Amino acid sequence: MALLILVPVACLANSCLAPVRPFLPNDSQAASEYADIIRRDFQIYIKDVQEYFRCLEQERARAFEEAREVSQDYGRFLELVGD
Repeated sequence: MALLILVPVACLANSCLAPVRPFLPNDSQAASEYADIIRRDFQIYIKDVQEYFRCLEQERARAFEEAREVSQDYGRFLELVGD
């Protein structure tokens, strides 16, 4: 528990990593030869980017709630010091 006090809060925030854009060859022959792999890469990307968007929305909600709490803390601080 004592270690959690030492860990910066920013480290506890979610890290939303954007998926890597799938490669699409310019050569139609290569695209045909590797169609199954390319199709799979695009399907994985679509699934991953949807998860990425969900992560960003969750992180936004978390950060908004944290900002609300910090704002309340600041208000209490100002009351304490009489500013």
